[in-house]
Amino acid sequence: MLTTYHLARDHLQQAAAILQGPDSRSRQLVYIVQRTISLIDDLTLPTASPANNVLDFVEYKAQRECHS
Repeated sequence: MLTTYHLARDHLQQAAAILQGPDSRSRQLVYIVQRTISLIDDLTLPTASPANNVLDFVEYKAQRECHS
């Protein structure tokens, strides 16, 4: 995972710790922050394709069938 995502996740965890309060608005904000953290954890980054000029016909065909 990229460093930016780790940094964002750390900041959100700090925000969730600060927001701990007895009122319902604080609980709602903590829920939103925790949900955002879990979405970051679930994020899968696309793998970088090699920078070349060779076309993989099997991959191309699969992509075309997926978008049809």
